[in-house]
Amino acid sequence: MKKMIFKRVIACIMAVGMVLSMGACGGSQPELNEGELQEVDAESLQFPLAETATIRGMISYPPNTESNPNNRTIFKRLEEETNVHVEWDAIQGDQWGDKISLAMANPKTLSDFIFTAGFSDMDLLKYADQGIIIPLEEYIDAYMPNLKAVFDKFPEYRIMSTDVNGHIWAFPWIEQLGSEKTAIQTIGNMPFINKKWLDFLGLEMPGTVDEFEQVLIAFRDHASEIQAEFGIEGSIIPMSCIVNDGDQDPAVLINGFGEGIGDMDKWRHIAVTDDRKVVYTAVQPGYKDGIAWLHKLYEENLIDPEAFTQEWSTYVSKGKSHRYGVCFSWDVANIDNIQDFVPLPMLEADVKNLTPQNGSFTSGYDRGRCVITAVAKEPALICAWIDKMYDPFQSPQNNWGTYGEDDDFDIFVLGENDKGEKMLKHAPLGDASPVEVREAEAVGGPLAILDEYYGVYVTCPDDAQYRLDWIKDIYTPDMHTKYVYPNVFMAREDTEQLSNLMADLSKCTNAHKSDWIMNGFTDADWDAYLSELQAYKLDEYLAIYQKYLDAFYAQEQG
Repeated sequence: MKKMIFKRVIACIMAVGMVLSMGACGGSQPELNEGELQEVDAESLQFPLAETATIRGMISYPPNTESNPNNRTIFKRLEEETNVHVEWDAIQGDQWGDKISLAMANPKTLSDFIFTAGFSDMDLLKYADQGIIIPLEEYIDAYMPNLKAVFDKFPEYRIMSTDVNGHIWAFPWIEQLGSEKTAIQTIGNMPFINKKWLDFLGLEMPGTVDEFEQVLIAFRDHASEIQAEFGIEGSIIPMSCIVNDGDQDPAVLINGFGEGIGDMDKWRHIAVTDDRKVVYTAVQPGYKDGIAWLHKLYEENLIDPEAFTQEWSTYVSKGKSHRYGVCFSWDVANIDNIQDFVPLPMLEADVKNLTPQNGSFTSGYDRGRCVITAVAKEPALICAWIDKMYDPFQSPQNNWGTYGEDDDFDIFVLGENDKGEKMLKHAPLGDASPVEVREAEAVGGPLAILDEYYGVYVTCPDDAQYRLDWIKDIYTPDMHTKYVYPNVFMAREDTEQLSNLMADLSKCTNAHKSDWIMNGFTDADWDAYLSELQAYKLDEYLAIYQKYLDAFYAQEQG
């Protein structure tokens, strides 16, 4: 059995701190698991257990949804199937970040596992170094047949989950929907255009940035006719977005400028060229020209003036009032409706290209979804229970929702596949918002949905299928880029350094982007911006990414 060595000095300091704390406010110091595999008889973990077992977990839940996880149908059924009762510490999603950080700093109040951790690489490595979470690779191989089967079939997911020292610190979330350049994650901030308005005004679908600008001008100049024709209350907004806000950002529009790299990684601002060189997207000539063009649109009153400050709720509220000519989101059904809007194809400026999102070629993947903490008394039991989440019939329910609910809408109806085996069949969404319905039923957490499950255990969601079709038919043909930056697990020192560097670089880039779209900029402003990025160690930032990209391909080829 492999032995784990932790920083015991830190553990001792924590213990001393807890002893001092006990003197002040009472309580006892929990005994911390030092990371060695705690072996048990695998037969004792066969579900349902002979006697009820209780474990403790922390979980987040969306605002305005059920706050008690044990009242959710999914967890009710899991308790019946396993005879494992979970005492949950449930935290509303918008408070999760602050409260989970406090919880991880206090072993006295920490749960056995964190179901919806969503930890970054730096979080995982920090908590591992402190001995607050335990390594999982041996538990996976010994007590988690469902997850092990996924790792065996797709070794890349085990590699992506393993740090440079060979340890797995968290259970991942995996969602396969398409693959490579047809994967559903290749484009997040999809642009949508109001086809109903185009038809009313007798306009063709734009194919170039100049044609697109003319369409927006037509929406602006014929606002009163559009309002009267469709009974719209509120002013017409030719194009709305939320600048620097993930899937609502308009960066996809500038992908055709210059060399066609664009700026599709809206947090790290990196891309990989065809000769496998990591570049900073927001210093490319095409980026400069694209931002200047967006400023031109803003000057012409074609972009929502609230695009730099509005929150999601405001963005959606205006969309549901049918005031947008163009908007951006993962799915327009969350903003307006799919009857009136269609995806806007890539626009040609100097070239016509779409750079896929980084990490998308291995589909949806979250390395830090769930962890087991060092206070857990029965880690093997917890691992066996979590492995239920990776069951091919269970994972789709955790991800999207379930069947047999007592409310007005179910994500699934229970049916059969071609072999007469039980199968989850997606119910029609109708006018319901996919996000809202799923938030009401799903539980998230660690899971794996593979492409091979569709048609066997579950149908493909309607909203995912039409999005997959859009990507395959509209966007994949314009994805001329060979590479995306892969999901690599870096060493702690590099992860911390990148995080520190990215904080300054991204803040600088995003601030200038907003300012320049609103107010414009000169060549002197651009040169000063490039100097500012160099002062924030842009070269060092790129060198770290390049080191791991080179190592990734060396490992893949080796």
